[in-house]
Amino acid sequence: MSEAATVEDLQPFLQPTTYVDSDHEAVIAFAHRAAGEGGSDLDKAVRLYYAVRDEFRYDPYGVEMTEAGMKGSAVLQRGNGFCITKGALMAAACRVLGIPARLGFADVRNHMASKRMLELMQTDLFVYHGYVEIYLEGKWVKATPVFNLSLCEKFGTLPLEFDGRNDSVFHPFDAAGNRHMEYITDHGTFADLPFDDVLASFMKHYPAMYGEDRGAAVQGDMEAEAEADRRSE
Repeated sequence: MSEAATVEDLQPFLQPTTYVDSDHEAVIAFAHRAAGEGGSDLDKAVRLYYAVRDEFRYDPYGVEMTEAGMKGSAVLQRGNGFCITKGALMAAACRVLGIPARLGFADVRNHMASKRMLELMQTDLFVYHGYVEIYLEGKWVKATPVFNLSLCEKFGTLPLEFDGRNDSVFHPFDAAGNRHMEYITDHGTFADLPFDDVLASFMKHYPAMYGEDRGAAVQGDMEAEAEADRRSE
């Protein structure tokens, strides 16, 4: 799709879908509250970004790899989420306000993770890391409302900011100047979550975390583990 999209091009990214459930009552209420009154679409998208980023803790533990567990509205119900579900919530909230939004996915290395998480994963490759693309001022802009401020502080990592005009996907350096996240494989963008592809990839790469019982994911607390890791250094 070209940068200057037509009305027809944008329609799929304005409609509610199974996982980007912009027709959910709680999502609609959240979108209007978080976006606030007044301002442009860009202003509203930026306010949504920070609400999704910081009102809901990033936590990859306990995620149910089911239709119900992977919806954007699941973040509101749980009070936390991981990259895919927080991205779905962001995209859904944008669509509530008539702002086109879609989901993007990439495999990354040097992703924020506790020592326990890396041991469970048995790899440093994070497959299908999720972000959002939002159509603002005539172009698609990338946003990653995933890692909440308090988590970044515990990891000693600079939080990702978003101004609505520039892509916000890279954590190139942590707060100490060390290299951080690296994007390896781009899986493209989608109007809805490609659930079957994500599930197959998770089960292939993380068998200790996502076995046959997709509703019983490993439990934990990422922020608590990050703080414990820093104290042990």
